[in-house]
Amino acid sequence: MLQRRTSFLSFALILLLCSGPLQAQKKFMASGHLETLEMVWIEEFDKPWQTMGTIYNRLDFNWYPNQHLTFRLGIRNLLDYGQIVGNINNLAKTIPGQDDYKSFVTLDDGYFDLKKAWASGNSYTLYSNIDRLYGQLTFGNFEASLGRQRINWGINLVWNPNDIFNTFNYFNFDYVERPGCDAVRLQYYTGMTSSVQTAFKVNHENKITVAGMYKFNRWNYDFQLMGGLMNDDYVLGLGWAGQIEKAGFNGEASYFHSKENFSDSTGQLMASIGANYTLRSSWYFQLSVLYNSKGTTGKAGRGNLFAMNLDINPKTITLARYNIFGQVSYPITPLISADLSGIFNPSDKSGFIGPSVEISLKQNLSFLVMAQWFTGKSETEYGDYGKIFYTRLKWSF
Repeated sequence: MLQRRTSFLSFALILLLCSGPLQAQKKFMASGHLETLEMVWIEEFDKPWQTMGTIYNRLDFNWYPNQHLTFRLGIRNLLDYGQIVGNINNLAKTIPGQDDYKSFVTLDDGYFDLKKAWASGNSYTLYSNIDRLYGQLTFGNFEASLGRQRINWGINLVWNPNDIFNTFNYFNFDYVERPGCDAVRLQYYTGMTSSVQTAFKVNHENKITVAGMYKFNRWNYDFQLMGGLMNDDYVLGLGWAGQIEKAGFNGEASYFHSKENFSDSTGQLMASIGANYTLRSSWYFQLSVLYNSKGTTGKAGRGNLFAMNLDINPKTITLARYNIFGQVSYPITPLISADLSGIFNPSDKSGFIGPSVEISLKQNLSFLVMAQWFTGKSETEYGDYGKIFYTRLKWSF
């Protein structure tokens, strides 16, 4: 397995090195961004504040050798530095089995190991992550893709029970492209608004996710039905998106049942429902609710701040029975936009508030100020994360 993973990474690096000559061709496109993200984590205001900075470069390459073939390569290059990096490394030295920061950020959930640390010290780590590396074949209504790709079956903005191939973490706001997976995907369009697709994925533990989905339109609503296997569970799901009057209305639900103890265990239902509305004055409102049939109505904490970055799937989006999300956003001027979002766990009374302001300084250059303010008692869902403040300067090219 190691040899297969290494050869796959070598192929990706060779493709990147060859991108220079290809860039002159009309069939090749390159884009990306460069940013600096500064973070201050305040566990408690009367305790020491911790800082971390990230210099982040993303590169996306698309090659179109003919009308039927597309190849894509996407690479994330990051330099993390500061007190938080050093504190995690120091903690790893004192606790047996504790991962250091380099191991933490280079853990790859895919079948192929496409993350690599180039340099690291007590207070910094420079690493790369290939999150897109696939080819796509298109003939008429048929599409086939192979490699590391994003298979997006989710509908809701915050919680996606249908997104069984590569679930994303809402709090990882700076990863807008979202993670991919090593998979094969086949899709056939049966009409203007209908399609059938199937996908097959293998992760780093050699566990398989395989499923099929049917999409169609009825009564001016887009529906989707899915079923298959996710790791150790059979799964059935459905989703919809449409409007009630002028308000958007969507939802999705998935039912998971253990394949090993099918007759001796009960299943788990994860469901989210949401609505959104935009006023003529450009005020935007959104509300979502998440239900977890196996979630606790007691304290639903995971631990400290870094538990938010644990690998998640639709079954582990939350440990709580219920969560409620709300969002309000408004473009103050054509160049300045403001946003306020929040999540509340009604059972353990913990919550999250996320205000942000983004300013367009010039074309392709933006500045963001943002906070992630977590509240609640210890061991509640959001009570142990503290307060995090960010500034980001981002240039897109």
